Parts: sequence; C-alpha cells; structure tokens
Amino acid sequence: MASSASTKPIFSSPIISSSQPKSSKSSNLSFLSSNTFGVKPNNNINNLKLSSQQHSFVVKSVLKTVDQTKQTTSSNNVAFNDEKPTILVSEKLGEAGLQVLRQLGNVVCAYDLSPEDLCKKISSCDALIVRSGTKVTRQVFEAGQGKLKVVGRAGVGIDNVDLQAATEFGCLVVNAPTANTIAAAEHGIALLAAMARNVSQADASLKAGKWLRNKYVGVSMVGKTLAVMGFGKVGSEVARRAKGLGMNVVAHDPYAPADRARAVGVELVSFDQAITTADFISLHMPLTPTTNKVFNENTFAKMKKGVRIINVARGGVIDEDALVKALDSGIVAQAALDVFTEEPPAKDSKLVQHENVIATPHLGASTKEAQEGVAIEIAEAVVGALNGELSATAVNAPMVAPEVLSELAPYVVLAEKLGRLAVQLVSGGSGIQSIKVVYRSARGPDDLDTRLLRAMITKGIIEPISNTIVNLVNADYIAKQKGLRISEERVVVDSSPELPVESIQIQISHVESKFASAVSETGQISIDGKVKYGTPHLTCVGSFGVDVSLEGNLILCRQIDQPGMIGLVGNILGEQNVNVNYMSVGRMSRRKKALMAIGVDEEPNKEALTNIGAVPAIEEFVFLKL
Repeated sequence: MASSASTKPIFSSPIISSSQPKSSKSSNLSFLSSNTFGVKPNNNINNLKLSSQQHSFVVKSVLKTVDQTKQTTSSNNVAFNDEKPTILVSEKLGEAGLQVLRQLGNVVCAYDLSPEDLCKKISSCDALIVRSGTKVTRQVFEAGQGKLKVVGRAGVGIDNVDLQAATEFGCLVVNAPTANTIAAAEHGIALLAAMARNVSQADASLKAGKWLRNKYVGVSMVGKTLAVMGFGKVGSEVARRAKGLGMNVVAHDPYAPADRARAVGVELVSFDQAITTADFISLHMPLTPTTNKVFNENTFAKMKKGVRIINVARGGVIDEDALVKALDSGIVAQAALDVFTEEPPAKDSKLVQHENVIATPHLGASTKEAQEGVAIEIAEAVVGALNGELSATAVNAPMVAPEVLSELAPYVVLAEKLGRLAVQLVSGGSGIQSIKVVYRSARGPDDLDTRLLRAMITKGIIEPISNTIVNLVNADYIAKQKGLRISEERVVVDSSPELPVESIQIQISHVESKFASAVSETGQISIDGKVKYGTPHLTCVGSFGVDVSLEGNLILCRQIDQPGMIGLVGNILGEQNVNVNYMSVGRMSRRKKALMAIGVDEEPNKEALTNIGAVPAIEEFVFLKL
C-alpha cells in the first residue's frame, strides 16, 4: 500500500523540531556550517570564500605532497620532526593508539589542561585527540586557526566538541563509533543475567550478614522472549548472545534490514508487538525527539505484567517517574539500568534506590579491550584525515571543491528541506526503505556532481528520526546501515545550462502516507522543489502543482475548490497571531479537488489546527516543520 485512506481531519504532532543556533561572527566557511548542519542558510552565495588553509585541506584529499624533512628538538628534549604533523593527546589513550599516531607525526601527551593552556598548545598542533573530559570550544578552534586540521573524539558522543565552530574553521571532526559495540552488548547481557537471578541484591544481602535463599529466587532465561528495541550494531550483538542462552528473540527497528535480522535468526516486529509479547525488553535505540520518553505510562500499561527491562542505550528514552510507578505496581518486575536521564543521578533517586533495580554508572564501554580498540580506531581515523583521506567516521564538514560548494549552495538547502518534508509525510515517520531522487538539469551526468545533494537529502530524511549526523563523507554508509536504498535518476531538460539543477523530485515507495494527497498517480509519496531567486520552493505535492517558499513552517490542505477558502484559512491563522508568509493553491480542474500550501512563520497552536480541520470543504491537512 502506498497510501492509507485518510479521514478528516488529519492532525498529528510534527515528528521533528528544528532549533537554529544563534548566528556566529562571519566565517569563510559560513555556508558549509550553516547549510550542512541545519542553521538558517545564507542565500548570498557570493559571500562564500575559503581561506588558503581551508582550500588546501580540501585539495589535500586529491593531491598529497611529500617534502624533505629535518629534525629539531622540543623543549622537553623529545626529538621532533618539524615537517611532520603534531598531534596533541589531551586525555589518556591506549598505547596501541599512540603507536599508530607516532608512525605519522609528533605526538604530545598533555593531560588535565586548563582551557587557557589548551588554547596555548593548540596553536602549534595539526590534530587534537580527546575523550569526554576535554571541552573543545570555539575558543580552541580560534586559537588553532590556520593550523588545526582534525579533532578526534575517542568514543561516540561529541557533545564536548563545538561542531559548528569546527566546520567554520575548516577542521574535520572524527569519532570512534564501532570499538565499543561488543563491550556494550556484553554489559547488556550481564545486566540481563544479574537481574534475572537477583545477583546484586543477593550479594548486598549476604555482605550485610544475611542468608536469604528463599527471598532471591530468580527466573530462567531459557525459552523466554527478549524484545531488542533497536537492531543496530549493539542490538544485533545482544540478540546473538541471547539466542545462545536459549531465548526467543524478536526485534523492533524501522530501519533494520530484514536480511540482517534473518542472519541472526531474529524476527522483526512492530513496536507494540515487541513490547506486548516480551518477557524481557532490552533497549538499544538512539535518543531523538521521537524516542524521548517513548517508554512511559502508556507503553508500560501495554506490557506483560512482570516484564523486565534492560537499558544500556540512553537514559532519556525512559520516563523515569513512570518506570518507578510501574515497578511499584508490579507491571515491571525489575529493571537493570546503565544510563539515566541525568548523569550522575541524584543520590536520593527513587529509581536508583528501588529494591527491584540494578544500576551501574554508565559502564557499557568500560572494558580494557574496548578502550584499546577505541584508541586504535580514533588514531587510524585521525591519521587518515591528516593524510587527506575521506573517513566514514567523520561527523562534520564534507570535503567538496570550493567551486562546487558555491554553485550548489541554494540547492543544498532545497535538498535537505525536501528530505525533511518527505519523512514527515510518511505515516509514523519510519519504515522507509526505498527512495528515488530525480534531478532535472540541462547538464549531462558528467557535468553535475550530485553527491552533496544526495547527502543532504539523506540528512533531511534520517536526522529528524535518528541521532546520527549525516554529511557527504558518511551519507551513503549511514543510508546502507539504515537499510535505505537511494537511487538517482538524471533527466536532461531544455533549460539554461548555467543552472546546475532545474528541479529535484523525491519519491518514497512502499510506505503509508499520513497525507493521502502527497501520493502520486504511480503510488509513491512524491514532492518536487526548485530554487527561485536563490530561495528553495516547493513546486509539486503528489499530483498537485503548487509554488510555496520553503521558509518557516508549512501547512498542506486538500480541499474542495470553491471561493473564499484562502481568506477563510488565513483568518483562522490570523486570529491566533500566526503570520502567513506564502500561499499557493494547485488544482486538478475547476471546482474539483485542490491543494492549498501555506507557509507560516510561527507554529500554529492546536486550536488553530483544529479550526482548520473543522472547515467543511477541507478534506485533510497536515502541518510540517522545516
């Protein structure tokens, strides 16, 4: 089914929320920062300039130079080759990783640096490697301007690195996302087993001088159903180990490829089917606006009485107050938690202190082997970046030729916004597997580089429902990991060859739409857009032609074509102080069905949307955030 039948009114909360950081001072990479990472775009592409250092870093991916080197001695009597890159390691890193770094450059290990000392040292460094304890702020990038080329985060999270500043100053940021996989999976299984057999409570009781064999009777894992919520790297490893324990394993992940699940012997099921049939539930999903507190009073009420929950993912996916209530009522028999909404949790936390909870202080990645693996992974990523190689673990600036960036600037904005619109038109925002992108251009395939456009479409589709950062470097890799098949078609049209792209169309197949009018005659969700006067415009929804600027937010209404509809809807929005910035109506034929597209500056409140839905001539509508 390409589309589900829709009844009036169609109203659902937006699945994304877009926050725009305050604009910073002017930078040579303002376009790359803004349009690649969701900040309000600067449509004046004439302002795009790259400094010599930034251009050199881009070009280095194609051209490498090798010069003769000379030896000098540093102030601490370590022999340094001043023609080799200098790599500052500000937190402890495994020796195996340090050895990888030393093969390329001069390695300086300086721990526990104050922010001021870090800024002083970074001015002479080509690369910086940190863990979670070092804050890599805008001031650090300013101090390293002209020299600092790459920052490596030894781990997954990059909350301590100012990505926007890194991009503005032409500094690549890489992380190490895979080395912790086995450690996290093993910790999940350890918590599962410890919870099932009351290991933590029994240990504490015995150390308190008690011998309570009858109190700590556990439950067997053999034959029980484990629901793995999130079937990525960690989730699939947990599933493999649980199968080895004789458990029946099901999984829920809208992006997990079916062949990956089959390879492990796991059945992919819906969210509700997973939580209602499971004896144990293990969480491995990212924290996004969609998954924030997805385990709450409503979801706990659907579970089997006596279910047991393990969380080694992100604390915010659970409503902790609701979990305490579920534990008190017996709906949830036990919980084993390694992560919390606030870390560390309060000393008097009811959840941590609950007698049926096993809690550990975020130890998922804490094994000697994982720490050594992280060291090697981040060292190899940093060395590759310094050698000008593209990295699958890069999390910010794509390496694209300056002239291509300049020409494609407004189309990059269009591509991401079309991706964001498309995913919001999918019912539930999930289950997307097949995407087709059609570029209409007067240029031949060899004269149009679509890598950046495809990456931005992928970013627009994936980022609102995932915690994954998508860019030119990792877009295809991330799409493959999510099970997305993205195909491209280039249609040569009779238009000006000076324009790189005449229009972009996104088609999503084999999904249900929450706005039936977005489904074309061929059965796919379909939207078209083009750049007009430097601004992205939506030009077609399904089979309806429209023309609306993609600025602010958007309301789409399918209506009976009759007089007064524009004024009626405009008045409803005006009464709620919602400013209309653009409005367009497309229709199939006179006095038949029509589609009204309304651009609004503010997010309408529920009353305004309810009133729009109550208009008799409006058959369906949807609110979309850009």
